[in-house]
Amino acid sequence: MIYLFGLSVAVFLFALILIKKHKTRPDYVLLTWIAVIVIHILLFYLDYREISYQYPHLLGLSLPIPALHGVFLYIYTIELIRKDMHVTFKMILLHLIPFLALILLAIPFYQLSGPEKIEVYRQGGKGFEWYMAIQTSVFMFFGFAYSIASIIEIRKYRRQLLDTFSNVDKKMLRWLEYLSIGLAIIWLVSGFFGDEVVFGAVVLFVLFIGYFGINQYPVFHSIDGSITNPAELTKEIPKEDSEEADDNLEKYTKSKLKDEEASNVISLLEKVMTSQKPFTNADLTLNELAESIKVTPNNLSQAINSLCGKTFYHYINNYRINEFLKLSAMPENRKFTYQGLASQCGFVSKTTFNKYFKLQTGKTPSEYFEAGETVIDNR
Repeated sequence: MIYLFGLSVAVFLFALILIKKHKTRPDYVLLTWIAVIVIHILLFYLDYREISYQYPHLLGLSLPIPALHGVFLYIYTIELIRKDMHVTFKMILLHLIPFLALILLAIPFYQLSGPEKIEVYRQGGKGFEWYMAIQTSVFMFFGFAYSIASIIEIRKYRRQLLDTFSNVDKKMLRWLEYLSIGLAIIWLVSGFFGDEVVFGAVVLFVLFIGYFGINQYPVFHSIDGSITNPAELTKEIPKEDSEEADDNLEKYTKSKLKDEEASNVISLLEKVMTSQKPFTNADLTLNELAESIKVTPNNLSQAINSLCGKTFYHYINNYRINEFLKLSAMPENRKFTYQGLASQCGFVSKTTFNKYFKLQTGKTPSEYFEAGETVIDNR
């Protein structure tokens, strides 16, 4: 029953993405992956209930399919977060080598007659133990490797986010990282348990995609007719406004900003932060702040990292906390809640606000004000 439930959920998720408007490349990858999951669970269920014994040509079709799941996870991750790299047909063929190799190795089984295939299945793969050993090794090694590679890509992307956005709560792709970890666990489980346990884990995996993915706008939803693309780390600088930056892009990415230049950048930055308070804009980006002080985003990022010892994200949130402390000290603001004042300072998440408040003051907001603390400046 659990397998039919998992199959139903997978079909539902496939339909959701299929009818989604304005589909992107990652959407098509995920759509194909879920279609493969549907086929995989269906073939297993037919084998499990021995329905496929009535149609022996179906036996063995599922043998190489698990080798595809790690590939799809990695390709989906790449397509979702890296604008500088699209997966080509040649790259896909390269990643499909383990899958194709398992098909070739299974040819002796496919050449058997219907009754012979049924007998092999009923005897737990007798005569093809060598294939099962290779199959398990391939699944565990490549599946685990693709999961780890996906996690590495996600964490690299996350570090870039912290140097680009002042608000990253909805862009961290934690759900995709959990998905990668979950798939890695399934590969480990497959080496020690039978198909029933493994496919029970696969059903849970499908439910995980549905439960967490359905709340992610880039996955199953469109917003105002367009897709929110978490891979868009920085907006391009218009040529007419930044010819010099374009001409020297390679120099900026390879060279390190001199200390004197970095000090000048920080001096300009702090003047703007104090006078204009751009940090109160919850959607403030590195590009926007760099434009306001007429420097390149790369130089601004280098200056903040080298002289302040912080990412752009941490730097901005420190200013927001200090602004909150100043506002909360004003008698006329006592009518507002902590979260209300925090939102005026640029925070959109209560969790992020509490985290950075405690990081900077050493206390929660309640503890801080109960102790009668005064405004601090910990930039």
